[in-house]
Amino acid sequence: MRRVVYMMNVSADGYITAPAGGIDWSVPSDEVFRFHIQRIRGVDVHLLGRKLYETMLYWETAADQPGLSDDELEWTRLWNALPKVVFSRTLNTVIPSARLATGSLEDEIRKLKAEPGDGEIAIGGANLAAQAAALDLIDEYAMIVSPVLVGGGIPYFPQDGRLVTLEMVDAREFGGGFSYRRYAVRR
Repeated sequence: MRRVVYMMNVSADGYITAPAGGIDWSVPSDEVFRFHIQRIRGVDVHLLGRKLYETMLYWETAADQPGLSDDELEWTRLWNALPKVVFSRTLNTVIPSARLATGSLEDEIRKLKAEPGDGEIAIGGANLAAQAAALDLIDEYAMIVSPVLVGGGIPYFPQDGRLVTLEMVDAREFGGGFSYRRYAVRR
């Protein structure tokens, strides 16, 4: 059965945005960006909340921008081909590689987990991930930790007072102080 993996960039103090909502501190090094490219190859479908979906729309036309690196072009190709499910109460239409969720988050995840495939079901966006976590639907937490303290903002981990026991399944250090951490949820 496919795993649901929540993956986001996170500050060393545990936030995915700065207090004013900015994410400019999370721009990855070239090495980390290449790691993201390798990771996305293992994803079968990506679940996104509206805010993350709108942020990632940049990549839909990025190939038209002059001066993109080979890595950015590769990411664009992979991201644009990836099926996406968008959870939004305000959007009426989405890009062709995406669809608006028609069921609840729980229904959508259970349906996707039952489909054949070995790739991950990636989930992104703190609000959507918090909802999935409250329903105990996240199998793994994966993060690229940026070497910065932002002092507040949107936390990576849901603040719901629930104890979740994790087991580290992978870790990697990158240049510039970036690191990758991946934890499986013990059930």
